[in-house]
Amino acid sequence: MAVKDYLRQRFFPHMWCPGCGHGTILNSLLRAIEELELEKKDIVMTSGIGCSARISGYVDFHSLHTMHGRALACATGVKLSRPHLNVIVPMGDGDALAIGGNHFIHAARRNIDITAIVMNNRIYGMTGGQFSPLSGVGIKATTAPYTTIDNNFDVVELATAAGASFVARSTAYHVKESTDILKQAIQHKGFSVVEILSQCPTHYGRKNKEGDAVSMLELHKTNTAKIGSKALEKNPVLTPRGIFVDTDKPEYCAEYEKVIAFAMKEKTS
Repeated sequence: MAVKDYLRQRFFPHMWCPGCGHGTILNSLLRAIEELELEKKDIVMTSGIGCSARISGYVDFHSLHTMHGRALACATGVKLSRPHLNVIVPMGDGDALAIGGNHFIHAARRNIDITAIVMNNRIYGMTGGQFSPLSGVGIKATTAPYTTIDNNFDVVELATAAGASFVARSTAYHVKESTDILKQAIQHKGFSVVEILSQCPTHYGRKNKEGDAVSMLELHKTNTAKIGSKALEKNPVLTPRGIFVDTDKPEYCAEYEKVIAFAMKEKTS
């Protein structure tokens, strides 16, 4: 099955702004699914509200476009009722770590077998360019004309501390790397978090003088480095990329099945 077979082509052209990194991330995701040779009927994608959430409308899978910040809660319900399905949840800054932050840490704590993709463009793009929990200090936004003073979450550190058993980071520039990481995340049995840095030239780039999409992609290239690389050794202020956590832990649905089996045994004894 080719990548185009995974798309609802009747809904194109997409609604993302020219230069947005989200389309590239969708490309990486679909190539990962293609290389894994997954059947469409075995995939469920849930999303909330925002630029990133539109992905669920463009893919020809079972999909839910849910409430803002509740994508992981809905995905948890799907996974518990149909544990054999591959559940994928693309989220932006707000869906994942603002209104959706509570669901994020508890999904990680439970270690439920869901692949969460945090598309981090450091801004609320769909609603007008407000700053987000991932913007960081000193960033300009429509709600911070004199720059932000809020510290940002580190997605990797937060996911790791909350208990996610697979945690990784890449960028919209590193397309093949993102595909490889997403393949591993989908195959991992447990809660997988993949943060992918994405450019928003319309709001973030314009407000913070980072230029057009090409210039912002260049920053993804020059401001990041692979874990264990000499570049990161020489310049530790670079943002590290790669797989930070990949551990085997009891998965929530499997453990829940044991509870059901025990309860049924008790009932019949």
